[in-house]
Amino acid sequence: MRIILAGTGSAVGKTTISTGIMKALSEKYNVQPFKVGPDYIDPSYHTLATGNTSRNLDSFFMSPSQIRDSYVKAMGNKDLAIIEGVRGLYEGIDSINDIGSTASVAKALDAPVILIINSRSLVKSAAAIVIGFKELDKDINIAGVILNKVKNKNHYLKTKKSIEQLTGVEVIGGIKRDDNITIDQRHLGLVPAVERENSIMHINKWSEMIKQYIDLDRLVEIMKSAPKINSNLEPIWNKLNKQPVKIGVAFDEVFNFYYKENIESLEANNAKIKYFSPLKDEHLPDVDGIYIGGGYPELFSKELSKNESIIKDIKQFHNDNKPIFAECGGLMYLMNSIHNDKMVGIYPYKSILTDRVQALKYTITEVQQDNIISKKGEIINGHEFHYSKVLVDDNNIKNKLAFKILRGKGSYNLQDGFMDGNTLASYVHTHVAAMPNFGGNFTIATKEI
Repeated sequence: MRIILAGTGSAVGKTTISTGIMKALSEKYNVQPFKVGPDYIDPSYHTLATGNTSRNLDSFFMSPSQIRDSYVKAMGNKDLAIIEGVRGLYEGIDSINDIGSTASVAKALDAPVILIINSRSLVKSAAAIVIGFKELDKDINIAGVILNKVKNKNHYLKTKKSIEQLTGVEVIGGIKRDDNITIDQRHLGLVPAVERENSIMHINKWSEMIKQYIDLDRLVEIMKSAPKINSNLEPIWNKLNKQPVKIGVAFDEVFNFYYKENIESLEANNAKIKYFSPLKDEHLPDVDGIYIGGGYPELFSKELSKNESIIKDIKQFHNDNKPIFAECGGLMYLMNSIHNDKMVGIYPYKSILTDRVQALKYTITEVQQDNIISKKGEIINGHEFHYSKVLVDDNNIKNKLAFKILRGKGSYNLQDGFMDGNTLASYVHTHVAAMPNFGGNFTIATKEI
């Protein structure tokens, strides 16, 4: 059983509605949440709402058969899947094809779609919107509509009548306009649920709203119409390493942007994961390699700089030539400083937060130097999203860079992946489906010292 909750565009209430539905149905079912696209923050709300780790499904990183494999792996003994879309249903990396879109995932999974419409000031025009979305791609099964921001019961009933009689698509609910139902924002989007002590209070409020306005029984009936997936699967990672290793993964309020599949690919390659906090722990755990993901170190730079003991441990780990892989926020932490706050100092550059986005897009990189996660000549799809930048110019570049950026921006001169010994740090976020040897290469690197 599965459903995709897709929007007609951004800011129609997808995350609030999706998370509320996940929470409401979790009272009766074991719900597996998913998010379409390269997103770390929305899944943190899904996870809190359901108690199950939300997974990303992305046709830029994954082939259709990998999407199915990732879906099947995640479902296990779950009862149903709720998949939150990204932007509008058909938005992808360009204006014509499906790559990176919610529609591509719907087709890979043969999943019915519920279209979420911001119905403020719309009645008959809402029917025109539904007709347009139905006609653009006949392979997409738009099985229902949720109206958001309806003014009152009369507005809802008139709009529902228009859509159902003019399009043949049923409306399964309409959510009354309430400007108090919002989510806190910051420069990369929503505030991650892991930081918010009151997150569950908000999620419960969304759930109660959903139970009041949405026909959940009908939604489940629509989910039951999705056929079973039991063929045409392609593994999203390869198993290369047979020796047991220990990998330290930074995870706390600062560093929490990880794809779960990346961690699982390490475990599939005989890694025991040991989580630690660069913010709170005094020392590193006993590990053979370190993985530092993205997050918001720029907001915690003073606190991070005060934890001198773990900074010293990480610097010594690097000096001992043990492998460290860092992405985005992790890259910033390994620089000499964030603003004027001293960081680990593996790389002799300063990182600063700017007032505008520095990079926001899918990336394609060509590996130009063998490194701890990839080999020269490989082409890897990823993504970048940051407001910070590293201050590097032609006169002070002191490191080789592992990646040539074919699509995107990178850290310096259309390159990324600062290398120093067995440490690699990049603004590019990776997903193991786009580099199936990630877990194997990284774990093997811990034994090649």
